[in-house]
Amino acid sequence: MRYVLAFVLDDAAGTFNNEMRRDVFEKFGAKSSKLPAHITIKSPFEAERIEEMEHVLERFAKKEKAAPIHIKGYNHFDDRVIYMDVFASKEAKEMHDRLIENLQTLPWLQFQAHDGKDKIFHLTITSKKIQKIFSELWEYVHQSPCDFESSFSTISLYRWEQHTWILHKEYILQ
Repeated sequence: MRYVLAFVLDDAAGTFNNEMRRDVFEKFGAKSSKLPAHITIKSPFEAERIEEMEHVLERFAKKEKAAPIHIKGYNHFDDRVIYMDVFASKEAKEMHDRLIENLQTLPWLQFQAHDGKDKIFHLTITSKKIQKIFSELWEYVHQSPCDFESSFSTISLYRWEQHTWILHKEYILQ
């Protein structure tokens, strides 16, 4: 089965991201992820048995505290992805790195540079075939100010089912 692991934002920043994604889809047809507003911890991966990961995440959530992040402005990966910039506090970065270290104990889980400790934290607005309308999208998103305080507080494990991501399990940090 296919899974993805993410910090889900269900606060004002998450609401803004969800609304912005819906808005650019309605106005430009520009698509994004089927997940709610999130910061990816581990990009999609295949696993037959997920119980071992569930135990790692349960133990982690019991001992770790939510950590602050600041979301301000926009950025992009070439002309392929437009996103809200996420600035992790020292506490958030250290907590994230401990989470990655815990997950790396799972021998079947492979990390690439884009989802290891040195990833670029971001909240994607649009990422699906936008090259032809990139400039127009880039100009459009800048019409809406983006400045939010939030936190890494909820780790969500989703599984791919019937052409969409379904919440498998949620882990709330202290």
